[in-house]
Amino acid sequence: MKDLSKYFETNKATWNAKVKAHASSNMYDLKAFKEGESSLNQYELQALGTVKNKSLLHLQCHFGQDTLSWSRLGAKCVGVDISDEGIKLAQQLNTELQLDAQFVCCNVLETSKYISDTFDIVFTSYGVIGWLPDLKPWGQMIAERLKHGGTFYMVEFHPIVWMFDYLEGKPIMKYGYMQEEVIYEEYEGTYADTEHKMISKEYGWNHGLSEVVNALTSAGLHVEYLNEYHETPYNVLPNLVKTTSGNYATEKPLYPLTFEIKATKG
Repeated sequence: MKDLSKYFETNKATWNAKVKAHASSNMYDLKAFKEGESSLNQYELQALGTVKNKSLLHLQCHFGQDTLSWSRLGAKCVGVDISDEGIKLAQQLNTELQLDAQFVCCNVLETSKYISDTFDIVFTSYGVIGWLPDLKPWGQMIAERLKHGGTFYMVEFHPIVWMFDYLEGKPIMKYGYMQEEVIYEEYEGTYADTEHKMISKEYGWNHGLSEVVNALTSAGLHVEYLNEYHETPYNVLPNLVKTTSGNYATEKPLYPLTFEIKATKG
């Protein structure tokens, strides 16, 4: 098996730098969050409904805003992320906000090495699977961490979005929908603050919808639905326009920007 440690170590260093940039950004608006504003969006709130007294594992949680938002809604949460700076800030926020979430620093693919509990819900969202070279071990880990009868839910940017290179301002179709080769990008700034002087060095992989579905079903999960949307909650792509729902979309709805998938463990 190919040694992927270089890719993960580079991404971890970049995400450690992103934590500092994002914590002071308008997009993450940490001040409003501390004052009680939720970071969760309509898709995940509608899909998971009431989470009070349910156990929830949040994969690739960044610095924990969504994890802590679920905690505020009554879930018993554990967040996982590769960034030790992200986990450190998440733990600080948990203490400051007097919540009871727990956070673990590890590569998401190795979650089962660090967490043995099973959960009612496994959750992940927005910009997560592109950091993973292979989704089969990801799907297997999700199945391992779900209770029987438990629910996995993911909302994510659509694979078509990742076929474009956005570094030249105008989106240029450059990458394969199901490209197996690793993609490397290096640029100044970050999606939450394009004017920031940090240098992002990132290795990523493109995964089509069939790969996502097959990773879950091959692990024994039952897919309840797969939905695609022309809108995204985040204004992180060039030339998006705000919609009546408060989300963002391309001027012409030529392809979806977001998908969600819900699966259960029988």
